[in-house]
Amino acid sequence: METINENPDEILTNRKKEKVTADLPKDVEMTEEKIKYPRAVPFILGNEFCERFNFYGMRTILALYLVQKLNYSEDSATVIFHLFTTVYYFLCLFGAIVSDSWWGKFKTIVILSLVYIAGNLTLTAGAVPPFNLPARTFTFLGLALISLGGGGIKPCVAPFGGDQFKLPQQAKQLAWFFSIYYFAINFGAFISTIVTPIFRDDVKCFGDQDCFSLGFFFPACLMTISFTIFVLGKPLYILKPLEGNMMFKVSGAVWTGIKGKWNTKKDDDKKEHWLDYAEDKYGKKLIDESKILLNVLVLFVPLPFFWALFDQQGSRWTFQATRMEGDIGFYYIKPDQAQLLNPLMILIFIPLYEVAFYPVLHLFGVKRPLQKLTLGMVLAGVAFIISFVLELQLMKTYPVLPKGNEGHLRIYNTLPCDFTVQGFEEPFVLNSSTISPNIIKLLDKTESETILFKFTARTGNCLDFTSNLQFKRHEATGYYFTTSSTNIPNSIKFIDNPDKTNNGNPRIRVLANTARNYPIVIRGERTIEITSSNTTDFDLPKGSYSLIVNGNEINYFEFKLGGVYAILIHEYSDNKFESYKETVSDPNTINILWIIPQYLVMTLGEVMFSVTGISFSFDEAPQSMKSVLNGCWQLTSAFGNIIIVIIAELPLFEEQAWEFLLFAVIMFIDSALFAWLAYRYKSIPHGEEVENTNDVRAVQEKQEVDMNENKEVD
Repeated sequence: METINENPDEILTNRKKEKVTADLPKDVEMTEEKIKYPRAVPFILGNEFCERFNFYGMRTILALYLVQKLNYSEDSATVIFHLFTTVYYFLCLFGAIVSDSWWGKFKTIVILSLVYIAGNLTLTAGAVPPFNLPARTFTFLGLALISLGGGGIKPCVAPFGGDQFKLPQQAKQLAWFFSIYYFAINFGAFISTIVTPIFRDDVKCFGDQDCFSLGFFFPACLMTISFTIFVLGKPLYILKPLEGNMMFKVSGAVWTGIKGKWNTKKDDDKKEHWLDYAEDKYGKKLIDESKILLNVLVLFVPLPFFWALFDQQGSRWTFQATRMEGDIGFYYIKPDQAQLLNPLMILIFIPLYEVAFYPVLHLFGVKRPLQKLTLGMVLAGVAFIISFVLELQLMKTYPVLPKGNEGHLRIYNTLPCDFTVQGFEEPFVLNSSTISPNIIKLLDKTESETILFKFTARTGNCLDFTSNLQFKRHEATGYYFTTSSTNIPNSIKFIDNPDKTNNGNPRIRVLANTARNYPIVIRGERTIEITSSNTTDFDLPKGSYSLIVNGNEINYFEFKLGGVYAILIHEYSDNKFESYKETVSDPNTINILWIIPQYLVMTLGEVMFSVTGISFSFDEAPQSMKSVLNGCWQLTSAFGNIIIVIIAELPLFEEQAWEFLLFAVIMFIDSALFAWLAYRYKSIPHGEEVENTNDVRAVQEKQEVDMNENKEVD
């Protein structure tokens, strides 16, 4: 960890600008008080609030959109979600280069915001059913434009806000600006995480039972407002001059330095630093600033692993929430609304950190930015330990699904008789309108196997019969029976699916033993219309529903979150029916409030990591490279999402819990590596800082001379 320095020179060298004014003479402090707070800041904060509302609102429902509307699996949706995030943050570097080299921060934000808006509207258009557009194509095109526009402006906004302050006189105001800036980000994220899931799930549009298109369109409107607010503030902005194509210059200097070092013979004069070999070509100023940049970038190497954990709130943790009970009595929390815990807690924690948490941490010696970053990384690992423990508890409520070479089979008895069933291991009793136990068979050598089952009637007027039932490898198969004219039941096969739905809604399947193909209606919050020959499962919102067969309301059922149900119907007389609800997989029993601890710890870590990291990047960077270094900071998030994609694609674990544990272990190892790098880190002062140091010395020397003269007079 960094050591604590007391004299002004060392404080400046270690970039603690928020403490500079405490060490400056009174004259310098008075100068700080005379400088007014920049009037342009509200426009920048308003812009950031609306843009983050747009981004997080869209991203909140994106994973569920990929699964529910575009029919991707959870693993595929996770990969797509994080690939989008990866490209988004990779393009931050593009935005940094363009802003520092050609357009400047203001123009870059304006132009790429228009691209951003176009991406939002493209994504929305693909989600509107009447347009009949290729939804997947428009989704990927929209996400590509959002990545270009949003990623391009991301590294520019915070440094552009920092440009409005005069340093070192307004160092304290700048520190508060970064806190308020992060507050605006998370306030926008908090509101959007509440609103967009409501638009998605509670609004019905275009004949669908949901409205993803409105969920995407409303954030797009906020992005348009964001653009307008930012342009209106132009007369008040301080626009710093361009410093040239710094990224290309730095890359050239690095390449020249490496070649110079490689070509240097032992007898030649060696340079103090390998970059010094490029000084003749690129000049001392650029080489000195490149040294500062590379010095900081070494610290950035372990940082992607934090984002690999943090960004799973929008994917893995959201899918985890679909397996939990969202009813908290007075309100139902939707799975994607669990993400609002993060911005809500940040809104609470940011002011508390300044007045309570940081002072307490100071008592334990945690004062320096790199110490706070390390602690934030450790807390992220702890959060994933908590999610691991929660997932272990949730696994107890999950249905048993086929694994490896297993084939599963269930028999749904829609006949009016009880049977003794023989044919596989121990005989069992299958009562009327019930489901058999889940029968599991290992298929090591074949893809499928057919077994003859014997059904011996125990009650009623049914005849004994036999039926060949098939097991298929890695598949759950279901059978139910209908009465035939010969009184020998017909067996009907279907693909069984005992798994919980991706959106957390109950899954229902109707199996009817009727003489004719009757219309069946399930009516409640939503209405489903099928026929008695339809065995396809469907999902409905939780609640109470009436069952109507051929116009006759015959029963009333309650369906709970996460439950998988079979409605068994038997026509015992002409147009007279009886029905029963059987639970295939138990509904969710663990309340969604149990997800709060992992969000709490992750958010504590995020505030320490992200707020400190943004401020540290801005403070450490020379004026000409602030956007570049900020872009590199954003790039760590891109690499973090690549880590998620790699681990998600590798067939390491069948249970999600062990993947959570793997991420936690990696995070703890990574934290130790960062702590070691932080301990060895030495900040390099740059040009403008040396000038500020000289100014301070000059003022101090003048005051000392005045004091000595006064003493001599006395």
